[in-house]
Amino acid sequence: MFLDQNFMLRTETARKLYHEHAAALPIIDYHCHIGPKEIAQDATYDNITQVWLYGDHYKWTAMRSDGVDEKYVTGDASDEEKFLAWAGVLPRCIGNPLYHWSHLELKRYFGFNKPLGEGTATEAWEVCNQKLRNGLSVRKIIQGSNVEVICTTDDPLDSLEWHEMIAKDDSFSAKVYPAFRPDPIIDIEKAGYGQYVARLGGVCGITIADFSSLMAAVESRIDYFADHGCRVSDHALVTIPYRNAKPEDVDTTIAKALSGKSLTETEREQYQTAVLAALAKAYAARGWVMQLHFGALRDVNTRLMSLTGPAAGGDIIGGYGFAEKLAPLLDELDRTDSLPKTILYSINPADNALIDTLIGCFQRGPIKSKIQHGSAWWFNDTKRGMEDQLISLASLGVLGNFIGMLTDSRSVLSYTRHEYFRRILCNVIGGWAEADEYPNGMELLSGLIRDICYGNAKMYFGFA
Repeated sequence: MFLDQNFMLRTETARKLYHEHAAALPIIDYHCHIGPKEIAQDATYDNITQVWLYGDHYKWTAMRSDGVDEKYVTGDASDEEKFLAWAGVLPRCIGNPLYHWSHLELKRYFGFNKPLGEGTATEAWEVCNQKLRNGLSVRKIIQGSNVEVICTTDDPLDSLEWHEMIAKDDSFSAKVYPAFRPDPIIDIEKAGYGQYVARLGGVCGITIADFSSLMAAVESRIDYFADHGCRVSDHALVTIPYRNAKPEDVDTTIAKALSGKSLTETEREQYQTAVLAALAKAYAARGWVMQLHFGALRDVNTRLMSLTGPAAGGDIIGGYGFAEKLAPLLDELDRTDSLPKTILYSINPADNALIDTLIGCFQRGPIKSKIQHGSAWWFNDTKRGMEDQLISLASLGVLGNFIGMLTDSRSVLSYTRHEYFRRILCNVIGGWAEADEYPNGMELLSGLIRDICYGNAKMYFGFA
C-alpha cells in the first residue's frame, strides 16, 4: 500500500533496520537554507501555500511543465488558487520525488493521508490550514521532526543576531549555528563586488586595497562566526578555479576590480584560487568543515529570469570538467597540511565515481573519511540519485563513514527528506544483507545505519 509503514522497504531486514534503528534517530541538518529569523521568531503561516509553495522551484518547474500559467506559479493568483493548481499537477508526477516528498509532508505534519489531486485538494487545503491556525509553527515542526542541530547558510556580513537570540532561548531544544557562505567575496567578476568589499571593510574597520587586507577582514568575520558556534563553510562554485599567481598579480587584480575595470579570465581565476586556498587554510586552522558545491549552470532562461528573478527554476546541470583543477587544489593544501575536512558535491550524477576516487587520494588519519562525497544534491536527491550515490561510494570508498543526509531546503517541511533518505539507505543495505553480500546480523547492520544517519555527522562536525 502506498506510503504505509513499510514504504520503500523491500525486505524484512530493511524494515527492521528502519523501524528499530533509523526512524527514531535525531537529525543533524548540517546544510540548509531555513532563515534563522523564522526560527527565532517561531514563524507561523496563514495557509499551506505559504509554507509549501513559496520559493519552491522544484514545484514551480513541475507546474510549468504541466502547462500551468505563471500567474498560478509565481504570479498574482491567490494562495488558494496556487495550491489547487499544484494539487492538479501532482498526480502526473509519478516517479518524481516531489510525489513522495509532498505526501510524506502532508501525512507527517498535517495528518492528511489521502493522495493529493483535484478531487481531494479542497479537503487538503482545509485540513492543512486548520493545523496551521491551531499553532503548527516553525519551532513545533522542527522539534516534532526530532532535529538536534541546524546549520543555516549565512552571508559573512550577517550580524547573526537571530542566532544569538535562539542561543539564549532555553525553551527551544535544537541548536542553530551559522554557516559561512563567502560567495560574494569569491565572485570578483560579478556586479556589486566593489560595494560588497567596501561594506566588508567598514564592518571590520579595515581599508581593503589588496589581498592581505582583504583576507585580514575575511578572517575577522570567520572569527566572529566561530564565536557564534560556526564550524562549517559553504561555497557555491560554477567551476573549480585553479591557477596560481604571484601575490603582486593578485593585488593588481583586486585593484582593477575595485576601480570597476573588467578582468580577464586568467585574472579572475588567479584571484579565486588565491582566495579559496587562503579560506581553506583558515578553516583548517580552526577545525572547520569546507563544503564545495559545484557544477550548476544557473538562470539559463532569460525570459524566466526577467520575470521571476534568480532561483526560480531556470538552473540546469552543467557539463563542466573539474577534476583537473580540483585535484591540484586539494594537493596544494594537503602538501602544506592545510586541507580542512572537506565535502564535495557535484550536481552532475555522472561525477559520482570520479569524486569517490578523488576523495580516496586525500584521506588522512586520524579523521575517518576526512574528505567526503556529499549526499545526492539538488537534481540528484531522488530515489535513484540517492541509491546511485550510496552504491558508488560503497563501491569505491567507505560507506560506513558517510555523514548522511541534509535538507538543502528553504522549507521547514523538508525534514521528511531525512526519512526518505533513511528508508532508501535501509533498503539498500538490507538488500545487500539479504543477498548474502554482507553478514545479516543486526549488531553490525544497525551500527552502520546509526552511524550514517546520525553518529558520523555528529562526530565529523564536532557536535558530540
